[in-house]
Amino acid sequence: MNGAFSVSAWYGGRWDESQVAAWASDLRRRLNGPVSFGLLFLTPTWSTRLPGLLEVVQLHAHVPLLAGCTTSAAIAGAQELEGRGGFALGLYHLPGAEVQAVHVRQGDVEGVTGPEQWISRVGVPRESARGWLAFLDPLTMDVDAWLKSWNAAYPGVPIIGGLAGADFRHERTLVFLNQSVFEEGGVLLSLGGAVELVGRVAQGCTPIGETWTLTRVEQNLIHRIANRPAYEVLLQTVQGLPPDQQERLGGNLFIGLAADEYREEFRRGDFLVRNLLGADPHSGVLAVGALPRPGQTVQFQCRDAEAADVELRELLQQLRTELTGRRVYGGCLCVCNGRGRHLFGVCDHDARLVQEFLGPLGVAGFFCNGEIGPVGRTNHLHGYTAALGLFVGR
Repeated sequence: MNGAFSVSAWYGGRWDESQVAAWASDLRRRLNGPVSFGLLFLTPTWSTRLPGLLEVVQLHAHVPLLAGCTTSAAIAGAQELEGRGGFALGLYHLPGAEVQAVHVRQGDVEGVTGPEQWISRVGVPRESARGWLAFLDPLTMDVDAWLKSWNAAYPGVPIIGGLAGADFRHERTLVFLNQSVFEEGGVLLSLGGAVELVGRVAQGCTPIGETWTLTRVEQNLIHRIANRPAYEVLLQTVQGLPPDQQERLGGNLFIGLAADEYREEFRRGDFLVRNLLGADPHSGVLAVGALPRPGQTVQFQCRDAEAADVELRELLQQLRTELTGRRVYGGCLCVCNGRGRHLFGVCDHDARLVQEFLGPLGVAGFFCNGEIGPVGRTNHLHGYTAALGLFVGR
């Protein structure tokens, strides 16, 4: 995996146009070919500099297409720059790639009545899309509604991205495309041609107990599992764990819904993890943060630092094996605000592991207010996850 096809770096100095121009120009010279596109993620303290910064970066890094958003913390290479002001820039040279980008608004989400309208609106044929990057404003976009309609328009095409962030002093989030800055909607970037997006999501969980089948469901309420009260099955699962594992469950218990019912054996990563919102011992009902269906396979999950570390290592090892012999040009890493030092107690956990398993690789990314990525063949909005998109030669 040759880092010359992608470079990423962090700029944490003061705003000085000539200094930023020289920095961007130097970063471009490290590529072994022309820039196909660039990704830029910056902290809110830099938002007043955005128009000038975007112009300087596009001009001096020779970026034909530049996209990104604001964030509470940016990612560059093996670094997660938590608590530091500045911006991360990733530049990618993707031979034979077809890259297009579009800005969409909530009005588009409300106005589109079918998949063909989305395809007409963005101008990317279904057969040409090999993956999408998505950077969205959570304050103005109904992301769940957009995802539902987008999955119908481009079925089976992975999306990697997240919801733009800010900090407690800044109530607005921004997305940008080239030199246009938007306070609403989202920026979408498609990959096609000789390059595809390989997307994976690490949900930070480990399965516990057995897999079960839902037998009675009403909206987000699970009444019965395997024809037994759902709470009874949950209690049995917890009581069947060793005492040390039971201690880990405090506040960390979730439910996983099978993304693909046609698997002979379910493993970590085969489930869409969602919150357990409540449990009623008297009625036996569990409330969950999803809309499960009767007949669906489920498995309870534990989410903590140890589980998140093990899961990400397994996922990256699988990717390294899967991509043996293929050119990996670079990547984008979108990490939940709840991970990082808050979860692992150390800096750079997720970004460092990506480089250890797949690097050296130019990776730019950001800490999100919600991450977007595929589980099975469907894209979902997640929390507490790390969503990794790799730009891979077809």
